[in-house]
Amino acid sequence: MSPVLVAFAGLPGVGKSTLAERVGAALGAPVLPVGPVERALARHGLVGDVPGTAAYQAVAGLAEVQLRLGLSVVVDAVNPVAGARGLWHDLAERAGVPLRLVEVHCGDEAEHRRRVEARLPAEPDALTPTWDQTLLRRAAYEPIIGPRLVVDTSVDVDPLPAILTYLT
Repeated sequence: MSPVLVAFAGLPGVGKSTLAERVGAALGAPVLPVGPVERALARHGLVGDVPGTAAYQAVAGLAEVQLRLGLSVVVDAVNPVAGARGLWHDLAERAGVPLRLVEVHCGDEAEHRRRVEARLPAEPDALTPTWDQTLLRRAAYEPIIGPRLVVDTSVDVDPLPAILTYLT
């Protein structure tokens, strides 16, 4: 399979990280999550919009290196706004590889809430959103326009085969 840039998008707790890891394993591709970069920046006191943008840019830089090596790359990020998603379009164009956007959601709100609340650490962490913060993010989430695969993780069917078919 020729190199491809796979960008996952979706709210926290929908299952995108789990799917990104499974896709990365199936492709033998590095998985580059934005979350750990944001956490590293926060540990150094960098919080707010600028570090969030910096985290996306840092992951894009790492992804570009991998694409130049001829590897596919899987990006795991919320990608809540068109500007963030545009970063992956620009990168794919520069690298001369196709971009495959996978938008993940959980159609069962009670299950989504359960997942979000199960992720909360014992000590408050500003980067691990509560259910109320997830709802605020959902209200600000800009619709994705353009080609993508939409995956509902509340459906009791393994989405991996359909994702892998979409990527080829």
